[in-house]
Amino acid sequence: MKIKSTAAALLASFLAMASVASAADQVKPAWSGITEELFQTYIVSQGLKDLGYDVAEPTQTQVQLAHVAVANGDLTFYAAHWEPLHEAYWKEAGGDAKLIRLGKLTSNSLQGYLIDKKTADATGIKYLEDLKDPEKAKLFDTNGNGKADLYGCEPGWGCERVIEHQLDAYGLRDTVEHQQGGYFSIIPDAIERIKEGKPTLYYTWTPLWVSAVLRPGKEVVWLNVKKTDLPDGKTDNTTVPGLGNLGFPVNDQMVIANTAFVNANPSAKKWFELAQIPIEDINAENKLVNDGEKSNDQIMKHVTDWIGAHKSEWNKWIAEAKAAK
Repeated sequence: MKIKSTAAALLASFLAMASVASAADQVKPAWSGITEELFQTYIVSQGLKDLGYDVAEPTQTQVQLAHVAVANGDLTFYAAHWEPLHEAYWKEAGGDAKLIRLGKLTSNSLQGYLIDKKTADATGIKYLEDLKDPEKAKLFDTNGNGKADLYGCEPGWGCERVIEHQLDAYGLRDTVEHQQGGYFSIIPDAIERIKEGKPTLYYTWTPLWVSAVLRPGKEVVWLNVKKTDLPDGKTDNTTVPGLGNLGFPVNDQMVIANTAFVNANPSAKKWFELAQIPIEDINAENKLVNDGEKSNDQIMKHVTDWIGAHKSEWNKWIAEAKAAK
């Protein structure tokens, strides 16, 4: 009986030590390199720190590779998984067997195509498919080849798959060129063109500071598509009340985490499920970034200020996550 009781005590002690070790293992956040996504990443990281986890500085990697690294356990979580935009990356990395999607960190993220309101009002252009007309398309020509130049999506983000698919699906290859590069390197040129009154076609998303500078309904308007056509035969609803059919489904931004880590850490799992950031708060923080507050210390202050402004809700989330043990 004594041997059994000693064995039971040793087992209990071992399990307790394993639990502590699991919580003590360093958590490694993935980050896409987009400064505007550091805010969310640091908020999620700070919650884990408040729960007692050792959290490393974010590791920069491409969006697609972030999914692979988290699935393989090289990194622990990624706080900017767009659902359904990143569905293909999710599946390629191993899906439910290796990754867990948790919570809705931010909801109602929009994407789509916009043109300057001046040109929209003057020409009646309302649909992306209107640019099949060579005369309308060449209004947006920036390099002299007679085709509309679309300030588009950075390769590897996921949005480029939708744009490339739709250029074919809507018969736009002969009249529209997808200009790709570093998004935050090319979008300032689009902004300047619109300020100068020049016809401009671009892609963007929310939450992001761009729509605080180029305001839909003021300086710019969303283009609609006449029918939904998405990659991989997807049939998601792409109509947004009040805006029409933007061609992209509304997305939720979720935390994805390594399955083994989540299973071993119920407090972290609960935290990932509970944390939420209103989209207007991300838009406001992104505007601060665009206004010049983009250093690591400044973004950390944005995080500290946000937590302070939501302290009651924050404390409730932390308490619930601790209780999940």
